[in-house]
Amino acid sequence: MSGVEARRGDSVYRVFDHGAHACAWGPEGGRPVLWMSSRAILDGRAAIRGGVPVCFPWFGGGPSGTMKPAHGFARLATWRLASVADSVEREGRLVVDYRLDERMVAPQPDFPHRFEAGLRVEFARDYLQIDLEVKNTGDKEFAFEEALHSYLAVGDVRRVHVEGLDGASYLDKAPGAPAPLAMQTGPIEIVGETDRVYLSSGSVSVVDPALGRRLVVTKGGSAQTVVWNPWVAKSKAMADFGDDEWMGMICVEAVNALDHAARVSPGASHRMWQRIAVAPL
Repeated sequence: MSGVEARRGDSVYRVFDHGAHACAWGPEGGRPVLWMSSRAILDGRAAIRGGVPVCFPWFGGGPSGTMKPAHGFARLATWRLASVADSVEREGRLVVDYRLDERMVAPQPDFPHRFEAGLRVEFARDYLQIDLEVKNTGDKEFAFEEALHSYLAVGDVRRVHVEGLDGASYLDKAPGAPAPLAMQTGPIEIVGETDRVYLSSGSVSVVDPALGRRLVVTKGGSAQTVVWNPWVAKSKAMADFGDDEWMGMICVEAVNALDHAARVSPGASHRMWQRIAVAPL
């Protein structure tokens, strides 16, 4: 698939035009941070499993729970490459800008609005930042859901814990969850299928003793954080996900959905961003 790629030493920066989808980044001299499935479909026929999918204008099945395609049309669309600023050799930095509007996708009965979405992917030696800005170019107010659905690589998710969400309320969407609404106490440990929507606008750290690092996820313009891992059964049920790959990944996502969907009036914009960095333990 077409896209933009750069290398600095053993670090690879890669983003595809399909979905404006960042698929590879790691700090200079360090291990890759973005996780990609070995079964990811990379021919433009489907959403890419791994990296940072852009979910817009709905999250999951949307407000009704039945909207299709899942997570909206943005991750399935070919975005227009607007600009590339390459200073990789000098500064270790690559900035890629994409655009998407309603004329570039098939008519959407669930989202019949005029819009322009801009996505900026900034690869740097010590961080990856993604900015999503949506402008209402029509004459009527509209609401939308969005997520930067980051797949993070870990050594063994069973040994990982997630800090920064202590005291946050959350919606538990995992099958068999003891209660749909709960309050987080202490760090999160992954002990089974995990699918939680936390009400939190703060930073989160993924503490990974197996790889000896901490992945620090900061964000802005986002009211919710999703933590997701499919565990065993769901991994086996997904064609583009290896049966045992759940052990090497965790999703920490910047989200605005459900009661916290973004709302923009004509001519106005909403910006959400997420930055991923690495720190030692």
